[in-house]
Amino acid sequence: MAYIPRMTTNPPNLRPDLAPTPRFDQKPREGQPTVGMVSLGCPKALVDSERILTRLRAEGYSISPDYSGADAVIVNTCGFLDSAKAESLEAIGEALNENGKVIVTGCLGAEEDYIRGTHPSVLAVTGPHQYEQVLDAVHGAVPPSPDPFVDLMPASGVKLTPRHYSYLKISEGCNHKCKFCIIPEMRGRLASRPAHAVVREAEKLVENGVKELLVISQDTSAYGVDIKHETTKGHRAHISDLARDLGSLGAWVRLHYVYPYPHVRQLIPLMAEGLILPYLDIPFQHAHPDTLKRMARPAAAAKTLDEIAAWRADCPDITLRSTFIVGYPGETEEEFQTLLDWMDEAQLDRVGCFQYENVDGARSNDLPDHVPAEVKQERWDRFMEKAQAISEAKLAAKVGQTMQVLVDEIDEDAATCRTMADAPEIDGNLFIDEGFETLSPGDLVTVEVDEASEYDLWGKLT
Repeated sequence: MAYIPRMTTNPPNLRPDLAPTPRFDQKPREGQPTVGMVSLGCPKALVDSERILTRLRAEGYSISPDYSGADAVIVNTCGFLDSAKAESLEAIGEALNENGKVIVTGCLGAEEDYIRGTHPSVLAVTGPHQYEQVLDAVHGAVPPSPDPFVDLMPASGVKLTPRHYSYLKISEGCNHKCKFCIIPEMRGRLASRPAHAVVREAEKLVENGVKELLVISQDTSAYGVDIKHETTKGHRAHISDLARDLGSLGAWVRLHYVYPYPHVRQLIPLMAEGLILPYLDIPFQHAHPDTLKRMARPAAAAKTLDEIAAWRADCPDITLRSTFIVGYPGETEEEFQTLLDWMDEAQLDRVGCFQYENVDGARSNDLPDHVPAEVKQERWDRFMEKAQAISEAKLAAKVGQTMQVLVDEIDEDAATCRTMADAPEIDGNLFIDEGFETLSPGDLVTVEVDEASEYDLWGKLT
């Protein structure tokens, strides 16, 4: 390989719940009040950060990428796992040490006493998507000073991702009651956005140069259930209709967090037509029916294999990504082996994996027979070894194929790109290390794949 990336994208220890690193590229005017932002957790939290910063920019604030240049710092926290909570507390402490004026929001913000128990000096604590309270706290710490002749807002608002792709959040909350998860308690029950509002936001993003729309929610398949799939302004709030509407805009459309309900079959023809990307991100979590039952998830692993086979029959190019939990309370060696055997049959393209952790407030904490840490680690190692071998074989089969890729980044050594099978920063990359000098981020180009590794591809322009 002529070019080895600085760090392999998607190494086996990558947490699959993290959003891409936020990017800041605005320079403040002289005397402009400036707010810093630390955005932790998943892409849904990143969208929340973008909305907060868009409101602040409209009020005349500048956004700082570091502590020293900020008059105050907002920390958007994650509370998904105890390790994520610890990371959030660490980020709050770092912001306090470096800046002193800190406002906390996000999922962990729902536990104000927990945060103030460690960091009593934070200025304010607000829960997830409580935008008005965050703005009030910022106003109190750093009064706005807008200049309407200078502080112009881009039509697409503030984005923390590269200009050529954007997350599109279609709903909040979740109606599932998985025993290991407290997201419904933090973010509430399913609350879908009206379809016409989602489509209008997508239209504005595409008009402003976005080449890829990443559709996110807690449960994308359930979109519109809470509003009875209402039709407003010509757009129906159902994931199949929404996918078709978004697919008509001319950008790549990638679906994340899709539960395998029967109506997911309606999406596969849209993928086969090329209307949306042939990519499904489905959180299977496990394969043994007893484990799934203890998780309070649908226990239909065998039927899921039939569904996967049907999807691939209708759309042979489909890429399937999923996440799993190993070491769940009560998981026996037999149950874990069933998961490995299921993986052999399912042959998923992209896989992330958590070792089970207790989360304060989760019902799984009270289950018997918790798995020792060393056993969880050993099972995680075996699972990832199998997942990596499957990925390596699948990517090796792509050598010699010609495909379209989206350019994400250019440096002096290569262009870092993604195929239709790769979501930003959680899947692999395709690198072009010859003749890439005229390319720019956001370009869609055609390449021939000439080399593969466990997670990444290399190719040459055609």
